[in-house]
Amino acid sequence: MKTRIIGCGNLQRMDDGAGVLVAQRLRELGILAEVQSGGTFELLAGWDDNERLILIDAVRTGAPAGTIHVWEGSPPQLPHATHFSSHGFGLAEAFRLGQILNCLPERITVFGIEGDQFGMGEQVSPDVLTATERLAQQIAKEFASDLQQEAVQLAE
Repeated sequence: MKTRIIGCGNLQRMDDGAGVLVAQRLRELGILAEVQSGGTFELLAGWDDNERLILIDAVRTGAPAGTIHVWEGSPPQLPHATHFSSHGFGLAEAFRLGQILNCLPERITVFGIEGDQFGMGEQVSPDVLTATERLAQQIAKEFASDLQQEAVQLAE
């Protein structure tokens, strides 16, 4: 199963750049990761229903800054928070529309990094910055394991 990793966000909106920072770090580690704004239609346009999708984005749920949340499923059960996405129509709406259009990926994992500051600027909160590195390492480790399993399956 093909895995697609997408880091969402905006580096000009402080902690909202968390998903982009994770994607950039994954690239440095040799793992293919895309960067998108996180808008509903941009996300839907790139999905394939026969793939595993990993999305990374900044979230605001009320947890301490830097907390890493994980939601899984197709679609994942995201929290009902009024500030889940700073993208206007974002992940939750993309999943709802993907369900209606019957085009959701087979397996979806959303990693949300709890943000604190979403104003204008490039300064990322220290706790969020630490979480981006921790999450990039976690995904890299998991992704390497998936690649090893795919290689074994191909060899059999």
